Amino acid sequence: MNNYSLALNVQQRPEVLERVLRVVRHRGFKIANLSMQLNSNNSTSIDMLVQSEREIGLLTNQINKLIDVIDCQLLLSSPTAELVQHKG
Repeated sequence: MNNYSLALNVQQRPEVLERVLRVVRHRGFKIANLSMQLNSNNSTSIDMLVQSEREIGLLTNQINKLIDVIDCQLLLSSPTAELVQHKG
């Protein structure tokens, strides 16, 4: 299983998180960690750690197509075993 760290910048709208989570689920990814921060410029920053055997491009391409998503960037990609070693 691979871990992928994503950074999203989205518009501050009530339904945007639901749309992002729906895409994550439909593309077969599991969310391991999620954090959000409201920005002063009417946007929201979402940092998300997802896990899957699938290629991350399947997810990032679909997230970028969402109307309220300003930007989606892949920050880190690594197998689960490597992340566990770095934590300990």
